[in-house]
Amino acid sequence: MPIQTASPITALNVLRMTEGLIVHQALCAAAKLGIADLLRDGARCIAQLAAELQVNEDALYRTLRYLAGQAVFEETTHRVFANNELSEWLRSDVPGSVRAMLIYRGTQYYCSSLGGLLYSIRTGAPAQQKASGMEGFEYLRLHPELGRIFDEAMTGNSMLLAPIIADAYNFGRWESLMDVGGGNGILLATIMKAYPALQGVLADQAQVLERARQREFWSQDLAGRVRFDATDFFQAVPAGCRAYLMKYIIHDWNDEQARRILLNCRSAIPDDGVLLLVEYGLGGKNAPSVGKAIDMVMLTITGGRERTVGEHRELLASAGFRLNQTIPLAGDNMILEAQPV
Repeated sequence: MPIQTASPITALNVLRMTEGLIVHQALCAAAKLGIADLLRDGARCIAQLAAELQVNEDALYRTLRYLAGQAVFEETTHRVFANNELSEWLRSDVPGSVRAMLIYRGTQYYCSSLGGLLYSIRTGAPAQQKASGMEGFEYLRLHPELGRIFDEAMTGNSMLLAPIIADAYNFGRWESLMDVGGGNGILLATIMKAYPALQGVLADQAQVLERARQREFWSQDLAGRVRFDATDFFQAVPAGCRAYLMKYIIHDWNDEQARRILLNCRSAIPDDGVLLLVEYGLGGKNAPSVGKAIDMVMLTITGGRERTVGEHRELLASAGFRLNQTIPLAGDNMILEAQPV
């Protein structure tokens, strides 16, 4: 369409897309302040909230007024706010809370990386690495507080998805399951609760497992069925299970790195075993998807990528696996079941 015949509304709609940055920052600030927790027991006036949080009253009001206009929180009467259906998910005591993820997404590590998108487009390299001078997960390891925030964010995400994953696939048929790079272990614990005969292994870096062992979801009935195995999946993946699970691991890495991880999995998985990947789908052409958004995060922070089913099939084949089936999940997620060849 020639530009002179296009409606000005179209141009305004393009500009409005950039308001997503404002929503992002306002949500992250509200999460870090813990506003939803303060509204747990009912509506409160802005003066009370500002005094308790020791922040500027007018600035807080304007921020909550904006978020209420985005259907997060509700201004019940003038300068009085309450939680609503969306802001309830910002409470820290709600199972599957997104508060930790929003706090992580508000960090300089995350925001500055996405702010460097143009650098990543020009070079194909992660902007995060240019900013910090090191690979992203190494940076998290050397900054324990940021690493803790990242772990909490991933745990919250897994808490949302874990019951869906456990319900979508028959893990019990494999008798034993290793969650490779499983972080704090909420996904493995959820699956093991759903399949009482299943033996489990949580494999991750030693410092991650140290935090995982302290998690309350490793109840006494699970403790006797789980083993913690310190692992660097670039060096080797432990043997001993029939089923191996990796959630959001392969998307963190470029093809060469991902192939190395998969080859190590192939060395560990018996011929009658299975590899299960939980990854994002990319959706159809010209259609929005969570996967396409996360792909921008991978581009700028880790240097990884989201992949089509066909790309996963080729990558798996290069490491000695045959893609057997894909199982769609909520939120543009999918389980890819691959068997050794």
